[in-house]
Amino acid sequence: MSSQKGTAMQETSRNLRFNYFFEMILYLICGVSIVYFALIGNYDKTFQAGLIIVVLILFRGLITWTKSELPPALRFSVLVFIAITMMLANLFNMYGVIPYLDKIEHLLSGVILFFVGRFILIKMAKRKGLSGLPSNIIIWFAFLFAVAMAGIWEIYEFTVDHLFGLHSQNGSLNDTMLDMICGTSGALVASFYLYDKVRRTSRVDPR
Repeated sequence: MSSQKGTAMQETSRNLRFNYFFEMILYLICGVSIVYFALIGNYDKTFQAGLIIVVLILFRGLITWTKSELPPALRFSVLVFIAITMMLANLFNMYGVIPYLDKIEHLLSGVILFFVGRFILIKMAKRKGLSGLPSNIIIWFAFLFAVAMAGIWEIYEFTVDHLFGLHSQNGSLNDTMLDMICGTSGALVASFYLYDKVRRTSRVDPR
């Protein structure tokens, strides 16, 4: 049992170091971008690069302020999501370069929302004095939470499009459904990942 705990702690520590390294790379790219875009006089891009740094700082500050121990997978997913949506898509205008970048964003959002749902359920259970929830309940709740949030997001886009004349959904049912399918697929991938992880752990510790 102690050997299993030691292995788990080493894996967590390794993942945390990787997340820290990845986050520092994002800071470095944004810092270089600020200097570059400022030199060529593109102040909109300079502002965008600075905004990404602010978001990264706020994300780290929120974790520290709330004293939340985010799972390394969730933290990494959020960092990747920031890199794709704010850096690749907006700062470097990769929507026309990377095929289906919008769908990749929705796919990744499904993964993130799955882990957010898992985190919320575990936090709520601990506040109620519950511990050791069955893994299948956690997985199902997290999956359904992610699917529900994907639907709510599309409702939000539909609402603002009709109220303010925006084109978030491109006026297309296909675009809406594909976004929801991508979000659900991301949550499904995360579900299988967690299920496989639980299954492998139970093999090591039959209890």
